[in-house]
Amino acid sequence: MIRIRILAIFAASLTACTEPPPPAPRASETTAPISANASANAVSAPTPEDLYGTLEPMASDAVYFVLTDRFVNGDTSNDQRSQGGKFPTFDRPTPGGPAGETDNVGYSGGPAGETDNVGYLGGDFRGLLNNARYIKDLGFGAVWLTPIVDNPDEAFSGGKPAVWKGFFTDGGKTGYHGYWGVNFYELDEHLPSVDLNFKGLAAGLKQQGLKTVLDIVANHGSPSFSMPIDQPKFGEIYDANGTLIADHQNLTPDKLDPKANPLHRFYTTKKTELAELSDSDEDNPAVLEYFVGAYLQWIDQGADAFRVDTVRHMKNSFWRDFNARIRAKHPGFFMFGESYDYLASKIAVHTLPENGGMSVLDFPLKAAIESSFTKPEGGFGAIADALYLENGPYANPYELMSFYDNHDMARFAGSDTDFINAHNFLFTARGIPTIYYGSEIGFMRGTAEHAGNRNYFGQANIDSAPKSLIYQQLQRIAKVRQASVALQRGLQLNLLMQNDQAAFLRVYQHAGQSQTALVLLNKSKVPRDFVLDSRVPSGAWKRAFDALEVTLAAGQTLTVAANSVEVLLRDQPIDSALAASLRGRMKLR
Repeated sequence: MIRIRILAIFAASLTACTEPPPPAPRASETTAPISANASANAVSAPTPEDLYGTLEPMASDAVYFVLTDRFVNGDTSNDQRSQGGKFPTFDRPTPGGPAGETDNVGYSGGPAGETDNVGYLGGDFRGLLNNARYIKDLGFGAVWLTPIVDNPDEAFSGGKPAVWKGFFTDGGKTGYHGYWGVNFYELDEHLPSVDLNFKGLAAGLKQQGLKTVLDIVANHGSPSFSMPIDQPKFGEIYDANGTLIADHQNLTPDKLDPKANPLHRFYTTKKTELAELSDSDEDNPAVLEYFVGAYLQWIDQGADAFRVDTVRHMKNSFWRDFNARIRAKHPGFFMFGESYDYLASKIAVHTLPENGGMSVLDFPLKAAIESSFTKPEGGFGAIADALYLENGPYANPYELMSFYDNHDMARFAGSDTDFINAHNFLFTARGIPTIYYGSEIGFMRGTAEHAGNRNYFGQANIDSAPKSLIYQQLQRIAKVRQASVALQRGLQLNLLMQNDQAAFLRVYQHAGQSQTALVLLNKSKVPRDFVLDSRVPSGAWKRAFDALEVTLAAGQTLTVAANSVEVLLRDQPIDSALAASLRGRMKLR
């Protein structure tokens, strides 16, 4: 049996950081056959037929998600530090944090030990653009930034007080996150600089090779009731001319009277699903017209794609009509929604053409990733089930946004090697990888909302990030995906997914270009062996990390280092037998 040892590819990067991996255990303990059948490949002529998971342009670009106010303060002149009067908006430490911890904010921070903040902290377009090269060099092709529209100019005086680890508590909080829109045609004043508006930001990101993914909201505006005294802008909506067109008037939804008061017609009287936030009436045609007009404006200024907040809180018919209107002006415009549900059948409905045909954040896969990479008993089996590569509920699983955490949940709670293993999977498996800012160094790992999940990152963290082992290994695998059409778009054929080992093929053949990727993942603490079977094309391949040429054949054993990944590439059409097994996996929309 031919054995190719691939232990050095990961260990070399750990020389100054960790001990080298232990010797490989006996083959009888570590060899996992990719298939029970290790016979020679059947010989058949290559075929040039089309085989791919998706042709969606966005699939080329892994996405780096930035909560803009918490990334980098590049221009202190737009901080609005005196804004808010009795209800100031800048630097508001969240009450109740444990003593003795740092706040990571770099501002006054309040009493010692505060570890979270519900005020603005200064992050802006300038800070993002100044660090565009950092994001691109890390291996990303797109930046998703939180909503940019105008939010209230005071801290919210109603609701339950926001406290340490509190959830859906907005009292004392500000709209630093951008999701409390009051004028969806106007930029929030905390974000632009005199010489840098949103159009300039999008153009600047594009010059650095980055697409702009804009977070949009139509389901709700700002907190709208429970204030002791009605505050300016809260529960209000303004049009492109700055005219007030809707006002909750500090009334609970059941007290609104749309028939008698035109200012109530923008809102529904039937639900209060998200704290005290105003709920848009999706049955009112004026609501659709308003948001279509607002978001077409931002596309015209440079938005390349939308992340759509809280899609499940509005009717599918609204998103069908909204998406149709957007794509009538911008054919093929890419959108992905947030439907916070871990059941694939629930979130998949948004991907269907009759419901608007958008992608979604892949919450079921997120749960499987967390289980596989942070729990000692976790294995790749749960991940295999969550991929839905065949006969699944999604219009196209290859266009889903794959992730392990974001701003609405606890950050990934893994060790450095857990992060590395998760990234090795995300950047080789089906879907579009989406990484929350700071994850490249394990920033505030394990912390939830109002406990550090959205803390200020800052220039110092960015400047020191390349020293992090997580950063180094993320960049390593992200660059491989960035250069491989098979990893971006190829059909996935799982060969082995059990316990701490995974092996799969990614196959892309289209428009005269052919590439197959063989991915071998080992999340064990020791090296693991993989035995190749007849589904792996025989012949010449190249290792993606160093372009070293190797020859593969059925029955051959490849050994992958502990907590590592191997990717091999072959730029030739596959044979007809393998093509036939993949043909039924194509799901085109």
